[in-house]
Amino acid sequence: YIDDIFMTTNLSFDEVNSRLIEANQQDENIRLTHTISSKVEYLDVLVENDNGQLKTSVYHKLAAEPYILPFSSDHPRHVHRSTINARLIRAIRLCSRLDDFDKERINIEFTLFLNGYPPKFISYHFNKFFQKHNVLSVMENLDDIMYEQLHRTLLLQPTIKERQQQEQQQQNIQSKDLFVHYTFESGPLVNFTKELKHLWNEHYINKNPIKQNIRLRFGTKSNKNLCQLLVKKKPCKSLLRDAISND
Repeated sequence: YIDDIFMTTNLSFDEVNSRLIEANQQDENIRLTHTISSKVEYLDVLVENDNGQLKTSVYHKLAAEPYILPFSSDHPRHVHRSTINARLIRAIRLCSRLDDFDKERINIEFTLFLNGYPPKFISYHFNKFFQKHNVLSVMENLDDIMYEQLHRTLLLQPTIKERQQQEQQQQNIQSKDLFVHYTFESGPLVNFTKELKHLWNEHYINKNPIKQNIRLRFGTKSNKNLCQLLVKKKPCKSLLRDAISND
């Protein structure tokens, strides 16, 4: 196993080095390698000590390729929208300064272009994202104050899992969700959710007020790719063991 640890300390370089040498002698099976610098890469974050100020930005490994979910993939459009939103949120959370975020924003646009996202689609959802957070000036005028507020807001924002737990706790006991699962396909099923919601409201909600507390929730599955269709996975060991014993 390989574990990554990040730490800051007020100890001197010699004191830190001495303690790491001592820790390396505790167990011969565990080896500690370390990097001590005013600038270090930790996972996907570049952390810097800039004249006593903590500075963070997105770190890209040299071997990393600009690959994300292609726009031509057989997925619902909300998945591609979520890809853009997730990239922007990640960039804002990791970049403590506006100039670093602006560089990462350009990198995100470049990556989206390479993966077939139309320029109008990118521009529309970029503007929609900043309008949603009331910081459109960040895109237009590179406003440092507005960006710092947005950075702090998103940095302290709960994760998706934490938000789901909060929503579940606050959910009304009488409210009910009706889950509809279907396999997404480009073509006739593109507008399936809109059409079903329309029929649901027209024939159930409007005619039966009792059902107004029932909410439709949609879950999509993607079609199997060539690997799933053509590659047969090896059976688990227990099945192989049973087959051998029966022979």
